[in-house]
Amino acid sequence: MERLFSNEGSTRFRSRLGLILSVLGIAVGTGNIWRFPRIVAQNSTVEGGGGFLIAWLLCLFMWSIPLMIAEYGLGKSGRMGVIGSIQKAMGGRHGWLGGFVAFVATAILFYYSVVTAWCLYYFGQLTFVGLPPTMDLAMDQWNGFQKSNWPVVLHGVIIAAGSWIVYKGIGTIERVNKVLIPSLLLIILIALVRALSLPNAGEGIAFLFTPDLSVLKEPTVWLEALTQNAWDTGAAWGLILTYAAYMRSQDSVVQSAFITGIGNNIVSLIAAGLIFSTVFGTLSATQTHAEIIDIMKTSGPASTGLTFIWMPQLFEKMVGGRWLGSLFFLGLTMAAFSSLISMIALAQRVFKDVGAKASRAARGVGLAAFAFGIPSAVNLTIFENQDFVWGVGLMVSGAIIAF
Repeated sequence: MERLFSNEGSTRFRSRLGLILSVLGIAVGTGNIWRFPRIVAQNSTVEGGGGFLIAWLLCLFMWSIPLMIAEYGLGKSGRMGVIGSIQKAMGGRHGWLGGFVAFVATAILFYYSVVTAWCLYYFGQLTFVGLPPTMDLAMDQWNGFQKSNWPVVLHGVIIAAGSWIVYKGIGTIERVNKVLIPSLLLIILIALVRALSLPNAGEGIAFLFTPDLSVLKEPTVWLEALTQNAWDTGAAWGLILTYAAYMRSQDSVVQSAFITGIGNNIVSLIAAGLIFSTVFGTLSATQTHAEIIDIMKTSGPASTGLTFIWMPQLFEKMVGGRWLGSLFFLGLTMAAFSSLISMIALAQRVFKDVGAKASRAARGVGLAAFAFGIPSAVNLTIFENQDFVWGVGLMVSGAIIAF
């Protein structure tokens, strides 16, 4: 079990860039674009959201990056998946701790593919059908989608595509992420530039970065900042550890962790700038800041309100909003899919370490992910339950990696 590679050269990342982009593919996901702007709004006052950003950045350096260093180190030294690397570092009787970390990340995979399917559907909807101009039509679009077969069908398509990439091996994962991540960054930068050209967009940026230090007295703000960092960076999921097993020996653990953490949070800030400038630029002429923030705090069904209900309406009110909306959901799909690939790779690696053939492991994980993801695809209550339960599980995983 301690011997991981039969051919070490062919199973390592070919370059440091490939490693960093692949790990950014883990970190940059729906947590950055879908979750982060809403969490900032929910922890803002009428003065601004900068106070939460301070707590969020402190948690990055005090929690996420140290955990990333630990994951990079465990993976690089262990040259195995989550269970094998933790067992190798801590002794055989501690393998169950790695099993828990792997189980949590795999359980998240079962419903994360559903979110990816939503993003893909909305990309197609905005590109080929159009934008809903009112709240009622936006809700009808969402409810019609949820009642159709599309959530299950697209969930299956996403799982099949991700499993095929993992089946092809780490070289294919590296090549895919070298396309996905630069494309994603280009898309959100283009969208940000367009959003900043809106009247009153500057008010959104000013609100985002204006600090109200009084929020730092609230324990819930720190808890939200910590939780958001877990979703933002992928720290303690075991995903970074899995990719770190394929690091080249000359790549620095600490440097890689800092580049990943800081790069990821820069993407989160760009995404928040895009969302805040779009919302303020579209609504400032008719609504107060307090009313706008209330809209941004709206969770909606399964926390979908801002992204899947409000954003299409806002794009509809903009000149060129349809193409901007298509770009936005294309970027969101890419972000979600790159993270999903790493979750499948983690589960496949665990089975490979205990003797399963890589191809069989990838197929088995794919079939299990499809089957266990169906309940979340057809029932939003189950989806919300899974999101809550395994969000708590991530905190426990963080404690295990830190230990």
